[in-house]
Amino acid sequence: MPFKEFFTEYGEASQYEIQEVVGKGSYGVVAAAIDTHTGEKVAIKKISDVFEHVSEATRIMREIKLLRLLRHPDIVEIKHIMLPPCSREFKDIYIVFELMECDLHHVIKTNDNLTPEHYQFFLYQLLRGLKYMHSANVFHRDLKPKNILANADCKLKLCDFGLARVSFGDTPSAVFWTDYVATRWYRAPELCGSFLSKYTPAIDIWSIGCIFAEMLTGKPLFPGKNVVHQLDIITDLLGTPSAACISRIRNEKAKRYLSGMRKKSPIPLSEKFPYIDQQALRILERLIAFDPKDRPSAEEALADPYFHGLANVEAEPSARPISKFEFDYERRKLTKDDVRDLIYREILEYHPQILQEYIHGFDHTSFLYPSGVDCFKQQFDILEGHHGKSVRNAS
Repeated sequence: MPFKEFFTEYGEASQYEIQEVVGKGSYGVVAAAIDTHTGEKVAIKKISDVFEHVSEATRIMREIKLLRLLRHPDIVEIKHIMLPPCSREFKDIYIVFELMECDLHHVIKTNDNLTPEHYQFFLYQLLRGLKYMHSANVFHRDLKPKNILANADCKLKLCDFGLARVSFGDTPSAVFWTDYVATRWYRAPELCGSFLSKYTPAIDIWSIGCIFAEMLTGKPLFPGKNVVHQLDIITDLLGTPSAACISRIRNEKAKRYLSGMRKKSPIPLSEKFPYIDQQALRILERLIAFDPKDRPSAEEALADPYFHGLANVEAEPSARPISKFEFDYERRKLTKDDVRDLIYREILEYHPQILQEYIHGFDHTSFLYPSGVDCFKQQFDILEGHHGKSVRNAS
């Protein structure tokens, strides 16, 4: 990909030297780059036509804001967001992240040499990140292997907070839950088939349990083809839930289906997975308890004997509560211009001097930066001059 196709007129582009495109998707393009000021390797995510759909722009806004507010070693870090050349007309966003090599889905699919120690350390990091996140009353709601980044040194980081929600004491406990097919395999049973459901930390705990089982076995634990099949395979393993548990399920169809289901006895995990360490199975059993009341909190799970000698629960940081003001915009019906203004204000958090001017009433509607196109055309010409050496395109 030529540089001018990646960076448009964003002047700060001169700070980054693009190496290669490492990912493409519906969200945009991700390129690996070098920060020429620090020498650090970074990932630059270009999100194009952000404001084409207000709902998608709002999701991007939520993720940017949450990743600014949640700073923790087990959560991916936004290092910088490039300042757009015009505050009122920009369409693309360039977000600079720390560079991670792959995601956990790739690790599970390609690594046959993972040891019990790897699994233990992976789960420890996920629960540690969850403890921090939940202490801020943030629920991720879309945890799956592809939303967990990984490095060769076994470091994991939670990412993709576009569906996350913050819970405030006086806000309704019911939220709209879109039926994303890709996430059904990791969705808690109390949410199966439910478009309106309570969200609690137990939802994320279930997802982490499913991910942990997939690490241990190399296969998804509950790969349901639809909602009914999902409930069938969950109950095949865990047994039919109690009447009290069923009564707390909000979706009437799911409730009737479970009530009319033939009685199933749970299959011991040691029988289902006889080759897996017993302590690992014991914590897995806790994480995937059918009844959300029986699942541990992330903090309680970190105190499990499985992590003996590894975890120091008291030393793990908690987050400060997030101000309701930060998400006041979600109570209003927003236009494209509203969301553009909100995202611009978030971008200014990474540009303190301009932020102060903005707060005091001076709005930079345009900026006299040198063209990023020119900067990158020069870099590209230099690379071409070195025996045709250039940036690789992603296939």
